[in-house]
Order: sequence, then C-alpha cells, then structure tokens
Amino acid sequence: MNTSYASVVPPPAGADQRLLAGWREERRAAGLAAHRARYGPLPLAVAPDDLLTAIELAGLRGRGGAGFPTARKLRAVAAGPRRATVVVNACEGEPVSEKDHTLLALAPHLVLDGAVLAAHAIAAVEIILCHHEGDPLAGVVHAALAERQGDPVATRLQPVPQRYVASEESALVNLINTGDARPTTKPPRPDERGVGGRPTLVSNAETLAQLALIARFGPAWFRTQGTAESPGTTLVTLSGAVGKAGVYEIALGTPIDRVLGVARPAPTTPAVLVGGVGGAWLPLPAACRVPLAHRELTDAGATLGVGALFVLPPDACGLAETARIMHYLAAQSASQCGPCMFGLPALADDLAMLARGGHVGARLRHHLDVVGGRGACRHPDGAVRLARSALHTFAPDVRDHLAGRPCRYSRRVHIRLHRSGRWPR
Repeated sequence: MNTSYASVVPPPAGADQRLLAGWREERRAAGLAAHRARYGPLPLAVAPDDLLTAIELAGLRGRGGAGFPTARKLRAVAAGPRRATVVVNACEGEPVSEKDHTLLALAPHLVLDGAVLAAHAIAAVEIILCHHEGDPLAGVVHAALAERQGDPVATRLQPVPQRYVASEESALVNLINTGDARPTTKPPRPDERGVGGRPTLVSNAETLAQLALIARFGPAWFRTQGTAESPGTTLVTLSGAVGKAGVYEIALGTPIDRVLGVARPAPTTPAVLVGGVGGAWLPLPAACRVPLAHRELTDAGATLGVGALFVLPPDACGLAETARIMHYLAAQSASQCGPCMFGLPALADDLAMLARGGHVGARLRHHLDVVGGRGACRHPDGAVRLARSALHTFAPDVRDHLAGRPCRYSRRVHIRLHRSGRWPR
C-alpha cells in the first residue's frame, strides 16, 4: 500500500479531539463547510483495496456492540457476487447510551463521510441510514444531506420502530426488505444476502465516523491512542450516580476508574453496569483498574458493548434494578422465539422474586442454563449475561435477601429505560 495520508489539515490531537473535536461547544450540527475546514475533503482518491488495507492495519472494531473487526466485514461484503448496499445503524436502541445520537447531532458529516467511503471501498450502489421513528435527528441528517450534492452514492433514510431488537442487523435488513423489524436466523448473514438479496454492510454510526478519520489520517495515527488489541478512541455514555452525566471520548484501554472520574461519580457506589442493559455488572472498587478494552473486559466477565457505563447509586438495590432491566428486555423482544417469548419473562419474574426475598435459586439457575444461545439473535444471550453478573456482583445481597432481609431500597427506580428523541446534554 503506497497511499500517503498527508492531509490538507493537521490531524486532530489528543484523546478527546477526534470525533467530537470541539463540536460540543457549538451546540449545533456542524455544517459541511466547517466540517471540511476541520477534517479536509473526502479522500475518494484512495483506491478501494488501499482503503480496506488501511482499516485492517488500523485494527478498527465495530462500535455498535459486538466489536467485530470492521475490515473483515468490509472484505466479506466486497467479495460478494453482486453490487452491495451500506446500511448505517444510527438507531441507538440501547436505552442507556447517547453516543450515536450525540455524534449525529454534532458531526453528521463525519458519519456520512464514513458511509460514502465504505460504499467506495466495497463498490456499493446505495446507502441507507436507519434511525428511530420520531427522532428529531432525522431533520439534522436531511439538512446535512441537502448540503452534499456531489456524493457518488445516494443516501436515503429509513425509519425504524423504537424497539430494542428492531435495530439488530438482521432486523434492519428484514425491515427494509419486508417492513417487518424482527431479527431473522443466520445464515445467511447480511454480508451474504441482505437488502434486496445483495451483500450488505450493516455498520454503526460511530464505526463509520472512525473509518472516515482513518481514511484521512491513516492507521498509524489511529493507533496512537488505545491499546494494540483495542486501538483508537471510543465514545462512552456515563450516567447514573455521577455528577456530570453525558457522552465523552476516551482512549480505549483507559481504566474504569479514570473513565468514570471525568463524570464525578458518587464516592461509595457499589457497582457499575458496563456495555448497556445487555452488558454486565462489575463490582466497585474491585473493577476500578480494569481497562475499558475488549479483551480485558471479556476476562473480567463483561463486554464493551456500546460503551455505556451506568453507575449504581449507593442507595440502590442491584438485584431490583436487574429485575427491572430484565422485564424491559422481555417486553422489548420480537416474541418470535421460545427463549424470548417464555425464557426472558421467567428470568424477570425470578429476579423480581429474589429481590423480594423469595427462594428461587434452583429455578433461576435452570432458566439461565436453557435461555442463552438459542434465539434468532443474541438478545437472550445478553440478558443471561446480565443476570449472571448480577448474581456474582451482588452475591452478599443475594444472601441477605434469601435470609429474609430484602433491601429497603428495592422499590426505588434508578435506570430509566424508555427512550425518546432528545438533543444531547
């Protein structure tokens, strides 16, 4: 690869100056002229294979939850027998995350640049940007698209129902093809047969924004932040018992206590939920030094997910909060597979009974064993991971509840799980 990454503008400097790069202070979406002045023109002169190689060397991993290597997805689609489609997942179905919403509200052209460059890399014929129905960001994106008359591939918007599983990649493809926003079984995967039967890249909004920066400044620059296995920066949403909730850009590999420190957490918080409602609880302060990176979080029994961290308040009952999340996950399922139709409601009832002091140990363990790994999508897998992490992290509470000493805080609600379109804080 002989591509030069000498941009007409210097690359953004510092872990907090890449994706958001000063746009937060503007409190409005950056226009195309301001975007080009900061990042330079769209580098479409880079050959597709060189762009794929740059993304591979950068080690970019998806920012939508699974953390799959982006270059591998791109190459799988590019190898398909038919012209491809790019689907931008900007739904942000995770209720404790605001990162993609914030990114599109402030830097929509960076996401659109990434989509156009991905289409260039895989020879795609269309781009479809998926957003939740009723989200005011649709207007922001429409205005940004109106400024971009010279893009080589057209972009259209696709509204998606505001349900948790409706933004799963196969559900988005199914919605575009049939109008039914429910996940489908795999194979075939979207990269094999997706929108209109064509190979389809489904990529998260932040992932594509990162791709746009790699295309401009190169893989070596990208790797100046993060770790060897989890390079670059990422957007995280910090909420719960913190004094300054919001979206922050941090270098991957930053220890959890330093990540939380920017939002001024409560001094005696017992746990943090990492990765969103399909993630895992980690105990504090024991997990303070765990790096926010893929391998290290997996080793700790958690997942980076969408980069959301919810700090449990000192006066909260972790078991009761987990039961409420489980009821939410059960209600948000597609109700088309046994694990979601019957397993998740059973898990939610078990956890709620445990929070009230009920003896459900054997039944709960049975449900955990039979629910995971059996659905059309990974929705039940995330729920099982969450429940298991709660039983481990809040083990002393479990013992107290089973001994007839349920927590006096169990009726307080701390995690708000119903979403609506909002302008970022």
